[in-house]
Amino acid sequence: MATSVSPAFSTHAKLLRAREATGRLARLSTVEKNAILVSMAEAIEANIESILAGNRADLESSGLSGAMCDRLLLTPERISQMARGVRDVAALSDPVFEELGEWTRPNGLRIRKIRVPLGVVGIVYESRPNVTADTVALAFKTGNAIVLRGGKEAAHSNQCLAQILGAVPGVPEGAIELLDSSTRESVQQLIKARGLVDVLIPRGGPELISYVAENATVPVIETGAGNCHIFVDESADFDMADRIVINAKTQRPSVCNAAEKLLVHEQIAAKYVPRIVKLLLEHGVEVRGDEPTCAYSAGLEVRPAEPRDWDEEYLRLCMAIGVVSGVDDAIAHINRHSTRHSEAIVTHDEKNARQFLRYVDSAAVYWNASTRFSDGGEFGFGAEMGVSTQKLHCRGPFALAELTSTKYEVVGSGQVRK
Repeated sequence: MATSVSPAFSTHAKLLRAREATGRLARLSTVEKNAILVSMAEAIEANIESILAGNRADLESSGLSGAMCDRLLLTPERISQMARGVRDVAALSDPVFEELGEWTRPNGLRIRKIRVPLGVVGIVYESRPNVTADTVALAFKTGNAIVLRGGKEAAHSNQCLAQILGAVPGVPEGAIELLDSSTRESVQQLIKARGLVDVLIPRGGPELISYVAENATVPVIETGAGNCHIFVDESADFDMADRIVINAKTQRPSVCNAAEKLLVHEQIAAKYVPRIVKLLLEHGVEVRGDEPTCAYSAGLEVRPAEPRDWDEEYLRLCMAIGVVSGVDDAIAHINRHSTRHSEAIVTHDEKNARQFLRYVDSAAVYWNASTRFSDGGEFGFGAEMGVSTQKLHCRGPFALAELTSTKYEVVGSGQVRK
């Protein structure tokens, strides 16, 4: 069996199986990996009913509601999207053994730098079972074994998906390992598995990410929370701004690239603030605002913002609005309060746009587009491991290339160092 979901295998045993699988995975050709990925997509589509049944069991026992329930929910369309994501990964170029540079030294040594798999990739995540399929596909394409530790609220969904993907012919034993989610002990063992796990990726709320980053002895790539901002500049087209703000806030409010804060230039605030507040309220959004916003929204249901509002990731239909003096003020506010995820400016002023793009210190910065595009699939990666808000080893939506390391192949003709 290519994947282990049985409690008969301890966490340590599953990590050993994953480590042993890395050698077999590295030897799979691109053609072999792509064929297996296509088979994985077909297996997902052939088992939609069993996946839905497992997900129903999770929904009934989770006690979640609202945005968190939406994160857990699977539908036939979402499962079909999973399968499409796996096919998209199969269609992408294989980065493994890609040549990044080659040169010859004066002594005749020929040096070649290439990409190689990381080895064993561990991921700790909450609620969203689509992460299981996405990360398995990306890890497999790059020749990495993957150790999955999903949240207990998605245990049935994750177990079903891991079994389906691991049962595909050609998947090496140990390539996909799912850890027990009923106890925190498996997390403790995973984050301390130095020597067995090469990199660890936490995906979820800020508490989970902070806990893993602060306690792991394994290298960590943090995927950050998303306190994302939109700045409507004085030259903005109001209709365009409306579309972008409503999409970024309401299209799927439970995800990290949804906008949480809206900043409006003071020169247009008297006209635009009441307009966008009305529109947000019509879409069921709770609105909070600073003093100018509340004044411009007299007669509308706007709650005064508290200091903590500017730093909070709502993950629901709630947005805080602030009035700023211009692009410099907007940049300063964002760099002070954001989580360095995704921010956007709506403007026709190219100078202001370029300044915003250059000096906002976030992983993805947009000009006249919704923050909801910060996603591996939307960036053309097929899927993503997450959206990194750190600067080492990668930043922003990351996928295949970021799941590789490098090594040097050095060819000589008998050279020795003097």
